[in-house]
Order: sequence, then structure tokens, then C-alpha cells
Amino acid sequence: MTKMPVIFVGHGSPMNAIEDNEYSRTWRSLANMIPRPELIISISAHWFTKGTKLMNEEQPRTIYDMYGFPKELYEIVYDSPGSPKMAKVAKDLISKETEYDNSWGIDHGTWSILVHMYPERDIPVFQISVDAYAPPEVHYNMGKELKALREMGVLIFGTGNIVHNLRLVDWHKGNKGFDWAYEFDDYIYENILNNNHENIIKYNEIGDVAKLAVPTPDHFYPLLYTLGASDEKDKVSVFNKSCELGSLTMTGYLWE
Repeated sequence: MTKMPVIFVGHGSPMNAIEDNEYSRTWRSLANMIPRPELIISISAHWFTKGTKLMNEEQPRTIYDMYGFPKELYEIVYDSPGSPKMAKVAKDLISKETEYDNSWGIDHGTWSILVHMYPERDIPVFQISVDAYAPPEVHYNMGKELKALREMGVLIFGTGNIVHNLRLVDWHKGNKGFDWAYEFDDYIYENILNNNHENIIKYNEIGDVAKLAVPTPDHFYPLLYTLGASDEKDKVSVFNKSCELGSLTMTGYLWE
């Protein structure tokens, strides 16, 4: 079986699900660049929990975890099957204490991208939550433990934003960012390309820029799972390297 790549996507606004723009077109092209997955495990910023949870439903539901958007967005149904069997395999690989939890579903962090990549909705998908109380090293190590699934046709898929500070959004900025947003995004970019994962795990040590870029870690931690699941020999491709509304970066990474 072909070894699957690993992807981190900067997902940005839920509106990207229904818009034809630079981001959504890139996500569509991604699906053509990589082998077709047997299964997708998504680590989404939007399932931010106490402890680590995994879905093991046969048919996970579509979650609309956003408010005040057009009706069209709430009509999207991403009804791909789940995989209780592979959820158990993933759970067994993770050394950290985990539990099954089907109170959530496939949220917009996941479906706003997959609706472009795999619109047929016929590839099994389940999510693993982001433990709000675990330090960065734990998330990275979970990615390392899940790495073996790449050999089983599994696409490990992280979805968040490297810079995500909604309190500082500036609607006048359009597709431009604040200097600190570019600085932090470039710091992560350089360390990913140079395979310096330790610098990324210790992102907090760079001070004020990190505090502005990552005021809460929900959107940043999914990157750590994909870093952990990547391999030193992987070729890294960067896509959608840009900033929106001052304080959101859309940068994504593909390791293959």
C-alpha cells in the first residue's frame, strides 16, 4: 500500500466551504496531487476538549459549530461514513489516556475543506479531539504514535490556523496581515522547512509575537499532530501562504 502524506490546512472562515476562491481551488487541487486515502483522521481546532476523545460511530453527523452565516452553509451535509474499526486501531496506538465520544461530529474545520477535496463523501472520516489541557509535546507525540497509520492508507489531516487571533481581526486589512502575524507565520515556515520541530513545540518561548499569534492554542495544536506524523525524509510543500484580516494566516503544509 502507498504511504499516505500528511496535511495541515489553514481553514479560515467557514465561508470557504461555499466560495470559489484561491483557497478552495488549492484544496481541490490537493486531492489530485496525493493518493486517494482509504480513510481520513482529522484533528480539528473546533473539537477542543478536556482529555482526548475519538469518534467511533458508523455514521458521524455533520456539526454546524458556527453562528450568523448564510443559510447555504447550514445546508451542507458531509455524511461520509465513520470507521469504528480504525478508530480502535488509532486508540490502541495512542499511549495517552483516551476515550470514545460521539457527542460531537464532523465539524466545519473538517468539512469546509473536505467538501472541496472529496465532494463525493465516500471516504471514511473520523475526528480526534484536541486536549485543551495537554502541553504541546503531548500533541506532537500523539502525531508520532499515529504515524504508523500512513502505511495503512490513512490521511492524517490537521485543520486550524497557525496565526488565529479573532479579537484583533481588522476588516479593513482584507488579504493583508499585521507585521507580527507574518513574523510568526514565517518563524513556523522556516522551522518546518529546516525540520526544527523542537522550535515549533516551544513556540511560546519566542515571546510577545507568539502570544499575539496564538492567544489560545486550539487552532495551533492541530499542526503539532501533523508535524509528529511527518517523516524527516518527507518532501514538504507549502500552499495558501497568506494572511487575512490582519490576524489570520491560511498557510498549509503537505508532507509526502
